[in-house]
Amino acid sequence: MLVVRPAGPADLDSLLELAILSGPGFTSLPEDPDVLSERLDLSQASFRGEIAPQEAWYTLMLEDASTGDIDGVGSVKATVGLKRPFFSFRVVNNTVQSPSLGVKLDHQTLVLVNECTGWTEVGSLFLKADRRKGGAGRLLSQSRYMLIGAQPDLFADTVLAELRGVFTPDGACPFWDHVAHKFFPMEFDDADRMTGSTDKQFILDLAPRHPIYVELLPEPARAVIGKVHPQGVPAMALLESEGFRPNGLVDIFDAGPTVSCPRDMIRTVRDARALSVEIATEIEAELPALISTDSVAGFRAVRARCDIEGDAVRLTAETAAALKVRAGQSVRVKS
Repeated sequence: MLVVRPAGPADLDSLLELAILSGPGFTSLPEDPDVLSERLDLSQASFRGEIAPQEAWYTLMLEDASTGDIDGVGSVKATVGLKRPFFSFRVVNNTVQSPSLGVKLDHQTLVLVNECTGWTEVGSLFLKADRRKGGAGRLLSQSRYMLIGAQPDLFADTVLAELRGVFTPDGACPFWDHVAHKFFPMEFDDADRMTGSTDKQFILDLAPRHPIYVELLPEPARAVIGKVHPQGVPAMALLESEGFRPNGLVDIFDAGPTVSCPRDMIRTVRDARALSVEIATEIEAELPALISTDSVAGFRAVRARCDIEGDAVRLTAETAAALKVRAGQSVRVKS
């Protein structure tokens, strides 16, 4: 059985392995043991309620309960943009016209903005290649929304996700090479690392202060604005199935899209029900359901068969053990 559970300091080696496998452009998974170690400490403190709710960053690990192998990671950042700006480019459509010439033109510009302050962010969704089938990705993705739904007051009214932009097979990033690099004279990996480990003052210092006209950019850069990295297409599909939609913002380095959704309209948050646990030896349901604990502290989630009757849910002893719940306790279920 696959179990999604809180990450902690003991997961450093596994998280570093996932960071290396994720490749370039995955800003939230830097290949830096010190940064990842700090993140795991923060995750543990977040789940324990030892820090202010708005500073919490919950990291979740996908674990194979039978082997102990860590096969994936996901996260929920309670708020963004409060201590460090959360910069994006907004794609702005501008129409100009000359009645005397009978000319009407539509122009697009990229404008540096910091619009998402205080929003919750779901991110860091990454699985090992051999786990990207069989529903593991959906389990890990939806577990983040089960976490939010368990205690909604800990999270913002709007939830966003950033998707990695387009990179070529040899690791080049067209938008970085033709646009962002003109303003940030450094390697992409260095800018990527600094975004996750500094106060982002370098962005404020160096980023363009005036709109960038898309028509003036080289075709390779224009073609990737708002487009998703091929490895991110399944993640985009999962987000769209939950109700997330592009909001006109793109990443300032790789031009990957930002999507957002009102917290209470996320399908898994909206549809999951709190039910009382009963333990049964046999389950009649043929299809599995998404089941999680109903609080942030000690959060765990699985996909397993269960029988729902009224306000009760019957689980096998194995499922209850994986969730670490007992009869009479409450869980959240989305069938």
